[in-house]
Amino acid sequence: MKTSELKNLTTEELQGRIAETKAKLESLEFNHAIAPLDNPMVIRTTRRDVARMLTELNNRTAAAQVE
Repeated sequence: MKTSELKNLTTEELQGRIAETKAKLESLEFNHAIAPLDNPMVIRTTRRDVARMLTELNNRTAAAQVE
């Protein structure tokens, strides 16, 4: 997910997406521990997506505190 797409989401939608993506990441890591995934790079991209979303959420909360 690109940062431009994240900026168009509301804060509630962003928090929901974070929760969904974290659950997906946990599932991917669990499945990978049991049997190797076809494409283990999915774990990396999912982890980075979570980081992007958390960064955007933190930027919003920081901007709200300044105002």
